[in-house]
Amino acid sequence: MPLRPRQVRGRTFTVRRRGADLFEVAAFLDRVAKELTTAQTALVASRAEAARLRNALAAWQTWHLTQCADQNQPT
Repeated sequence: MPLRPRQVRGRTFTVRRRGADLFEVAAFLDRVAKELTTAQTALVASRAEAARLRNALAAWQTWHLTQCADQNQPT
């Protein structure tokens, strides 16, 4: 299952004696979540474009096949 932006934003860590600055961690997680959102959005768009191109190619191949068959018919 892919990591979701809300999982990144909501991630919590155990605070240790010499732990990281919680505000820096939260800011970094927010940045990662935004970039993850952008990447996932681009992936969805790419998949849609790939599907559109596959459908267009299949339609063209069908059309081309019928054109070639018509040209090979004896007159």
